[in-house]
Parts: sequence; C-alpha cells; structure tokens
Amino acid sequence: MVGVGAVIVDAGKVVLVRRRYEPLAGRWTLPGGMLELGEALEDGAAREVLEETGLQVEVGPMVETFDRIMLDDERRVQYHFVLVDYLCRPVGGALQAGSDVDDAVLVAPDAVGGYNLTEKASTVIARGLALAASSPW
Repeated sequence: MVGVGAVIVDAGKVVLVRRRYEPLAGRWTLPGGMLELGEALEDGAAREVLEETGLQVEVGPMVETFDRIMLDDERRVQYHFVLVDYLCRPVGGALQAGSDVDDAVLVAPDAVGGYNLTEKASTVIARGLALAASSPW
C-alpha cells in the first residue's frame, strides 16, 4: 500500500499528530495516510494533512521514501506500506485534530524527543527540518 506523509514546518517548528487508529494507534507521528486510487502523491499529501490537522499546505520537495513493514506476534506481515514524505508549509486553515487523530500539535525541534516517535519518524523530521533550513523553497 502506498502512503504519503508530511513534515509540516511553520516558523521552525514541526506538526505532530497522535494516531487514533492502527497502525500506531496512540503514538505521535507525522500527519499522513493512504493514497487514493488515481490520486497524485502531492495531492494525497495535501488532502491527508487537511483531514488530520485542518491545515491547508503547499507541498514542497520530497524528504524521503521508505518501507514500513509491521509484523504481528507470529512474525507475519500485518502492514506493508511504501511511504513518501514531503516537506510542507501551511498556507491556510487552523491547526486542530481531525478525523483520524486524537491531537495535533506544533513542536519545537528540541522538544520532539519527548513525543516517543518511531526512530524513522525522528529521522524524517530531522531531514525535513534540514531541508527546510537549506532550501529556498
């Protein structure tokens, strides 16, 4: 399954959401979700961000593409996603928890460690923040 995600950077801070449903129910992560059939990657990222955070975003450069394979207790594949994360910046709306999340927050980079993110989410955030700082975008 193909999914999209967003490193939304606003005034040097990043948006995190707490998932309401599996996978990663109850965990903090980046906004994102599944691509719909026939939907372009960038359009899917913007749609998912709006649904989950109430923010309208401009979708910028790709930050990273990776696999997320999650196994059950018997080591069978439970989920296999190919995720494409984009750097985004807000252009409208207001930050609020949307349909698939319990909470949405804007976090300073030095406070991200307190949100118990997956190692991969932390890596993607660091790359996104570095790209935002070095990119004219």
